Amino acid sequence: MTAKIPRADFAIIGGSSTNVLRFPEQVAFPGIEILGVYAGWDTPFGPSPTFILFELAGRRTLTCAMHGWRPGVSRADASRQVFWVLQQAEVKQILAEGGVGAINRLLRPRDLVVPDDYLDFSVRKDVDLGTGRLGIMREPFCRRLRQVLLAAAMTWPGRGRVFERGNYVVTDGRHFESRAEVRFFGLAGGDIIGQSVAPEVYLAREIGACYARLELVVNYAEGVVADWCHSELSDIFHGEALLAGRRLLGTLARLPVIPEPCCAELSKGTLLREPVGED
Repeated sequence: MTAKIPRADFAIIGGSSTNVLRFPEQVAFPGIEILGVYAGWDTPFGPSPTFILFELAGRRTLTCAMHGWRPGVSRADASRQVFWVLQQAEVKQILAEGGVGAINRLLRPRDLVVPDDYLDFSVRKDVDLGTGRLGIMREPFCRRLRQVLLAAAMTWPGRGRVFERGNYVVTDGRHFESRAEVRFFGLAGGDIIGQSVAPEVYLAREIGACYARLELVVNYAEGVVADWCHSELSDIFHGEALLAGRRLLGTLARLPVIPEPCCAELSKGTLLREPVGED
């Protein structure tokens, strides 16, 4: 792990929707050029996952698969490894995707949701990179990136509908939630449920990068409309993978070559200081 971390303005964090692909090369999106494959780098939180550096019409982009999750690595450390690398690369804009369960009864499997807010019921809230930055979460997902993701979702909608907003409920997993939990999350205002937004949304804010996500509904949450089955989940992931990849790359292709960061102002230096000891 001796290669220098390359500079890149953009990043794509793969999720369950693209996990069955060799992303981005298998998507065969016009204009993709693979610049390098890196086995990973040593970070303060352990060895990072593999990254691919590619370029799409002048947009240098780092990508890794499945949020960096790997056997034997905690999800907190996996996320910190990924975002430490993105911080060193000076990434300004981050796109992510994933598969979610539907809490809102109006949603159906294969629908797409561009979330605009979240409710964090995970226990990973203190995961940070040690910068001491204060994240202001009044607009957790970048409005500009969300609009471009929405346009790409409308261009490649698949077999579902497209929703421009929704509240993402974050849980720890890896188990699915109970029916009682899902009812509670619905009363709290949740629309979709998954495990990836936290701590990513906090780490993106900490490094001053814009961050937005596109979610594919893959099942009804427990107790909502109908029980899900594992084979249907598998069919959706495999059937929608290429479209998911096209949406991400289509979003990237629509972004300005020189990023227009707008979320860095929501990361502030903390006002807290360690107490000074008396002589």
